[in-house]
Amino acid sequence: MAEPNLPETDTNPAPPAAVAPPAPPKPVTPAKPVAAAKKAVEPTRRNFLVSSGLTTVLALFGSWFAVAWTTFTLSMLGMVLGTVRFMFPNVLTEPPSSFKAGDWTNFEDNKVDDKFKEVGAWIIRGKDDSGRDIIYALSTTCTHLGCTPNWLESEKKFKCPCHGSGFKITGINFEGPAPRPLERYAIRRSEDGQIVVDKSRKFQKELEQWNDPDSYVLV
Repeated sequence: MAEPNLPETDTNPAPPAAVAPPAPPKPVTPAKPVAAAKKAVEPTRRNFLVSSGLTTVLALFGSWFAVAWTTFTLSMLGMVLGTVRFMFPNVLTEPPSSFKAGDWTNFEDNKVDDKFKEVGAWIIRGKDDSGRDIIYALSTTCTHLGCTPNWLESEKKFKCPCHGSGFKITGINFEGPAPRPLERYAIRRSEDGQIVVDKSRKFQKELEQWNDPDSYVLV
């Protein structure tokens, strides 16, 4: 039986075709920014003006608000301090209503002792209308507008520097606008011979109060 004819095979097969390497990917091109988004992000002049105005309003409001609260706080603090001060009277700084002026023998006749002028009194040894030797205390307040006169030893008178009112050594007004004499304070002699002046009590000549025995001390 005859063998079938088979196609001849190439004993040397052809080499496989070379495969080309893959091409590198193209770089991604960044997307262009959207114009609307860019416009929204970028500050405009209107936005700047609105922002600046709002900042200014807030600053002014804040400053005035702070000033108002500071003023209110200080006012309330002043009221509290005034109330506390009212509850504690200034007893220590006010001059006493009564004081000792020294032994009665220390006062010379027809002389004004002005060492108590700072506490509002002059101590005088002189004569009354009946010629009696007395010691009395005059207020240093002018009866015109409340100024403090000065004692002029060379002229033997009290002279007010404010409006020119003049008073004799007795306290009688004789020149200037003063409408009435100086006032006397209550005065007495203590058991140890000290002259004691009480400023809480006053005596006016025009009311004939200088005749009161408490308005003078007999020597």
